[in-house]
Amino acid sequence: MTKFYELTPAARRDLLIAAGLAEADAAVLAAPGLSPDVAASLTENVIGQYALPLGVVRALTVNGQSRTIAMVTEEPSVIAAANNGARIVNQSGGVTATAAPHRVQAEVVFDDVPDHQQAVAVLTAHRAGLFRVAEAAHPSAVKRGGGLKDITFSQRGRFMVMVLTIAPSQAMGANLADTIAEAVAAAAAGMLDQPALVAILTNHSDALVQATVSLTPATLRTSQVDGLTIARRIAALSDLAQVDPLRAATHNKGIMNGIEAAVLATGNDTRAVAAAVAAYSLGRPLSSWVLTAGRMVGQLTLPLPVGVLGGAISALPKAQAALRLGDFQTVSDLQCGLAALGLVQNLAALRALAGPGIQAGHMALQAKALAIAAGASGAEIQQVAAGLSAQTRTLAAAKQLLANLRGTTE
Repeated sequence: MTKFYELTPAARRDLLIAAGLAEADAAVLAAPGLSPDVAASLTENVIGQYALPLGVVRALTVNGQSRTIAMVTEEPSVIAAANNGARIVNQSGGVTATAAPHRVQAEVVFDDVPDHQQAVAVLTAHRAGLFRVAEAAHPSAVKRGGGLKDITFSQRGRFMVMVLTIAPSQAMGANLADTIAEAVAAAAAGMLDQPALVAILTNHSDALVQATVSLTPATLRTSQVDGLTIARRIAALSDLAQVDPLRAATHNKGIMNGIEAAVLATGNDTRAVAAAVAAYSLGRPLSSWVLTAGRMVGQLTLPLPVGVLGGAISALPKAQAALRLGDFQTVSDLQCGLAALGLVQNLAALRALAGPGIQAGHMALQAKALAIAAGASGAEIQQVAAGLSAQTRTLAAAKQLLANLRGTTE
């Protein structure tokens, strides 16, 4: 039976259609790019479009539901590893994930307040009025059950900081937070007879998403190493990341390989996610793996400030198709899917490190990229890639193979 990765892109889309993908969405995903007018409207100084491949991780079981997750990346081993990780965890029932209520925060900051306690007392006395200002700034958010939910105060050196906690419903919430913050800042400035220094969304987030998996060690075996040995090595690598910031950085990068590829595919803000994760991790590993009671247990915790509507999400046809492909109807759905993807991505990387090493599979998948870089096209790509052995996967070797294939001198 032909494996999914061995099929043509059209044949892969046909299989996804058979599994429930709408034909119209398949056509959108197959389209080469944005129309020129849409591209020109989404950013400034447009001179063209930059294309990246869109692939999928298939049948990742999250909270008992099988999900197909779109990923945009130039790195083939990322998608290959995600699918391998999904295959492994599915043998033990998949990933369980939970998401805290979707919230964003904004700061309204005043500089050199003469009396911090008095200023807080004044604003607290007018708390109800500040909430009315926030509602008037974005009444549609309140109608959907969102809007401003809390105001807290803190003193940071000479600065008085108002932290606004906002429920953005199914949007990511950046524009909503900025709109409400600016309105509240203007009202608070009048109450204090002092202008605010700044009113802006913060990309720090306390709303965390957690994914957990419990595996039978035997499912981790490779052709060279038994599953229990792999499990013990994975646990040791996890312990290393806890005490070594150099390892923790790469440990987390492996997690974000999958998450950022899916964040991009769904039209979300990769920079916001990266900033939130960096602020949360502070050089610590985002996941941990332990071998306990005969099981390999992995857990990932991180903030994921994303949405399923609004902004670029609603403007990009491929992003909408990607969300429908994964059946991500709510922010919580998407957050749980992303966290599960990050965890299986992490598992696949650690398993490779604990077994044959990261380069064995990585460089094999890079062969086609080397062939393209050497100038191969069409059928030449596969022919040159096939001729690159583990010892000769270099650009120079690829160029020589291409020259031989074409009967020219390199």
